[in-house]
Amino acid sequence: MFGSRKKLNDLMAQLRPDLSRESLGVGPDFPGVAPNPLLSSDARKRNAELRTGALALGVLVDWREVNGNPRVVLMLDVETADGISFRGIADENLTITELTRLAPGQTLPVRYRPAVMDHYVALARDADPAHVQQLADEIASRKRT
Repeated sequence: MFGSRKKLNDLMAQLRPDLSRESLGVGPDFPGVAPNPLLSSDARKRNAELRTGALALGVLVDWREVNGNPRVVLMLDVETADGISFRGIADENLTITELTRLAPGQTLPVRYRPAVMDHYVALARDADPAHVQQLADEIASRKRT
């Protein structure tokens, strides 16, 4: 591997300005979007941890198509059961059908790593609908008070 990790992240932002930290709406602590998550050991480890992460709800803000797989980066405003709000970034491979169903304002269940809080989230496709509804009710009741 050549260069430092910072230089690689800067290179990705130069190649794809729409995937820069500023464009995604995250702070300087965001590690960046991996050029190829299958080749990045950090991305593979992160994705494995996210599969078992804590459940939260994310409201879809926007998305960027990374390649024709289609691999997309979803930007979500995430609200946790603990009342923490942050901009979450999900790097996902979607089917064409899933991609056509994306709409800003859509609420999606996501998983995040509470101990890390690095803006990365993953769609919680395995989440129990009853648990997701319970979380939505809890968040809604907190907003009413």
